[in-house]
Amino acid sequence: MTATVTKPPAPPARHVRRARRSRRSREMWLLMLPALVPVVLFSVGPLLYGIGLAFTDAKNTRNHETTFVGLENFVQLMGDDDFWSSFRIGIIWSVSVTVLQFLAALGLALLLNENLRFRGVARVLAVVPWAMPPVVIGLMWKLVYHPDAGILNSLLGTDINWLADFSLALPAIIVVGVWTGMPQTTVVLLAGLQGVPRELYEAVEVDGAGRWRRFWNITLPQLKPVIVAITSLDFVWNFNQFGLVYVLTQGGPGGRTRLPMLFAYEEAFRYRYAGYASMLGLAMAIVVLTVLGLYLWRQMRETR
Repeated sequence: MTATVTKPPAPPARHVRRARRSRRSREMWLLMLPALVPVVLFSVGPLLYGIGLAFTDAKNTRNHETTFVGLENFVQLMGDDDFWSSFRIGIIWSVSVTVLQFLAALGLALLLNENLRFRGVARVLAVVPWAMPPVVIGLMWKLVYHPDAGILNSLLGTDINWLADFSLALPAIIVVGVWTGMPQTTVVLLAGLQGVPRELYEAVEVDGAGRWRRFWNITLPQLKPVIVAITSLDFVWNFNQFGLVYVLTQGGPGGRTRLPMLFAYEEAFRYRYAGYASMLGLAMAIVVLTVLGLYLWRQMRETR
């Protein structure tokens, strides 16, 4: 008589799917680990350390015993006229550069989207400023603005010291900021223009729509998601600008071009108030996160 071997019941299908998802999740984290480790070490770690310093009286000096001061740095920051002056200048700089970048880049993108001769060469030349380091751009424009040997004064027949004039220094660096950041905005807008369906233009052309009507009723609405995204990112990048302005003016004359990042740099490395400078950095991070939060909120509303 032979014994009958009974097979164990197969696990339910949902348990099999759950086990597969768990295995894929572990594999995904293992594959992401080499990329996550540098991010945690060089981005998240210093960020958390800086947030911790913001609530202390840390100084970049020897034999200083750091103590926890709570919100004392924040209270001092709220009453610091120099901070509010730099914040106001930073907002003027960021908004002006972002708006002018967008307008200039939109015009250039519309031009590069046309079927022109040597369009490929023009597109390459348009992104040249993007490939140049900010320090090199700053040195180049310092020569342009030089009061004695600068090409700008030579063309205008003047002897203005553009970067040392109290009323002209900020507009002068805004021009440089627009020239520096325009290429990436142009590339993004040009990509958006090439994604607009040609059938839409053909439909309004049948109705006799002119160039301006086609731009206002077709191009701008189709570019709206791209415009919101790139202007939000441009504002964040411009608000965090440091190297370009530092090379051009170092915040002068008389603090007229001292952006918030320059103010934080001076507090940390000139006056050695590391804790207070960390609170400045935390305040600027909150501003940036607020802008990004508004952008994400808008995107979520539009995708509903």
